[in-house]
Amino acid sequence: MQEGARGALGHTVALVKAPWADSVTPVPPPASTVPHTSNLVYAGVVTGAWSGLLSLVIYAVGRLLGVPFEVMRPGSDSLQVVPWFLMLLAPLLAAVVGALLAAIMLGRHHARRIVFWAGTVIALLSCASPLMQPDDVIWSTRIWLLIPHVITWFLVVPQIARIVGDSEPGMFAPEQ
Repeated sequence: MQEGARGALGHTVALVKAPWADSVTPVPPPASTVPHTSNLVYAGVVTGAWSGLLSLVIYAVGRLLGVPFEVMRPGSDSLQVVPWFLMLLAPLLAAVVGALLAAIMLGRHHARRIVFWAGTVIALLSCASPLMQPDDVIWSTRIWLLIPHVITWFLVVPQIARIVGDSEPGMFAPEQ
């Protein structure tokens, strides 16, 4: 706490630096606007849907350019083409599951950083799937399959982390 100016009665007033004090609009949000799990799921659906649509566009462009999108699935002996609906639904599912996992961090200190970095690590681990394909899978397919992972990380993880971060203690004004 800092010592501030003298009040109307000559008393010294203590100034408390709030997290929102450096904002362009230094008005704290009320406690009633603290995000809940439903806010995270909604954000997961919206960002996941956009990610899925963009991934589907990438898939279509790749197919038009002649990328085979053939991968070896676990337990299979032959290459199989990645279905188009998987390119649409996998990012959506990943975003909703990620939002539900991030809900665990609601109301905790440093939640924004933890969710951001945990989401980044999970996204990097998910990149192993296309990269660890057997030698039968050509590199153009591997690279084109990495792009949806990057799109999904870029659209989902920062948004979910921001929403979770808005629930951290001290990020809102107490109700009066």
